[in-house]
Amino acid sequence: MRDELSLAQKLEAMLTVAIEPISVEELADVADVDAAEVRLVLEGLRELAVSERRGFVYTELASGWVMQSSPDVAAWVTRFANRDVSHRLSSAALETLAIIAYRQPISRTQISALRGVNVDGVTRLLEQRGYIEEQGRAAGPGQPVLYGTTELFLDRLGLASLVELPAIEEFMPAVDVARELAAELADAASVEGSS
Repeated sequence: MRDELSLAQKLEAMLTVAIEPISVEELADVADVDAAEVRLVLEGLRELAVSERRGFVYTELASGWVMQSSPDVAAWVTRFANRDVSHRLSSAALETLAIIAYRQPISRTQISALRGVNVDGVTRLLEQRGYIEEQGRAAGPGQPVLYGTTELFLDRLGLASLVELPAIEEFMPAVDVARELAAELADAASVEGSS
């Protein structure tokens, strides 16, 4: 006769087949145990996977726990996943999503002003895919819809919360580089203007 399954085996099996992140409370309910015990076992599984350098890791995201590929094997997973890239977002959608993530809540008009183009179609696409949602309305004329990111957005990026987004300064050039670029652009504009 086989020994009874351990809680670790049950949790690992559930996370293996889960399509979306699962909360500790849901896992505890299904396994018929206390949520604190589930959390303790999940943290143990996470440490074990890292120490054994497994091809997967256990990660706690905004909406629950997932089993996902280890960052160590990201290059191979990316090569495999890119075999079918039909669900990729365009650069316009990614730019819009980045603006919303860093400036939320934000209206379409504000996004359009930052991007310099109309973003109505892109915001509809992002909303349909579940990456952004309405988070209220702005005060003032017309009371435009304000958008923010969703838990799905955080889950897709592997983040537990928005505070884990990299600082925007990491993507901007240093002040001296920006000044040099501005000077070069001004020089180029004055040369064109005198021609």
